[in-house]
Amino acid sequence: MFVINAESVHQSLNFPDLIQSLKQTFSRPAGMPQRQVFSLDETADNHDAFAVLPSWNEQTIAIKAFTYFPGNPSKDSNLTSLYSKILIFSRETGEPQALVDGTSVTFWRTAAISALGSDYLSRADSSKLLVCGTGNLASFMALAHASVRPITQITVWGRNPEKARNTVELIRNQRPDIEVMLCTDLEQSVRQADIISCATGSATPLFKGDWVQPGTHTDFVGNHNHDRREFDTQLINKSSVYVDSKINVFAEAGELLIPIAEGAFSFEDVKGELSQLCTEQIKGRISDDEITIFKTVGTALADLVGAQLVYSKSTQK
Repeated sequence: MFVINAESVHQSLNFPDLIQSLKQTFSRPAGMPQRQVFSLDETADNHDAFAVLPSWNEQTIAIKAFTYFPGNPSKDSNLTSLYSKILIFSRETGEPQALVDGTSVTFWRTAAISALGSDYLSRADSSKLLVCGTGNLASFMALAHASVRPITQITVWGRNPEKARNTVELIRNQRPDIEVMLCTDLEQSVRQADIISCATGSATPLFKGDWVQPGTHTDFVGNHNHDRREFDTQLINKSSVYVDSKINVFAEAGELLIPIAEGAFSFEDVKGELSQLCTEQIKGRISDDEITIFKTVGTALADLVGAQLVYSKSTQK
């Protein structure tokens, strides 16, 4: 059985191959039970958790396990808040094939899923991208979106100026052909963007929904909690809403659950999920003036695809 570390994951993956693999997998039959997230401490100020995400397709069985300890960095600078591994097995024989670093795969597959959603939901001529967030995922989001649309300008917004500058440099180093800049006026950047991609830890909406202009595609990946949200009810009321997985988003995403509790939205208002877009059961964007929302919380099937692709490339070396 292969043990594949983060460095090997980064060397193996690229967005064109990963996005194509995701599109193919989400177009075919697969199994993906609702993921299980277990709270390890019931006190109000503790968010330590353990999660398991099973899935399978015609080639592979996978289970991702991760721990989330948000207080780790404050305890020890050598610790991170999240640790993750993906174990894959042969679907034909059940034989274990590889243990893959799950944290690195998560960065790649999260960004690739957003880019795949954008391929269906953003305007084909989208050239201006606004990235909200400066964490580890931010540069992946920018590079993934730029792999499916003719992006010529990327603006990065973040609350921490130093982290924002570092994110700008990371993106510039990978795509020197694209103008990459710091956001100095969030409202102006939102109003000018063709695509807005948000990956933050914010508990409250990042901007006003009425700033978002007709024709904009918006993408939200940062929140997994029922009582938090990255966008407001204003935005959801004027947008066509799509999700990566109804079973997970409907259980976790405050972006939908809060407007539903307010009586301003319903589950039936969601146009569809990623697998329906990939199989062409539903259409994506229908006009240049439409505002679209793609809300994702992550899926086990996307983890499977990432780990499967890394394993396949590792065995070819």
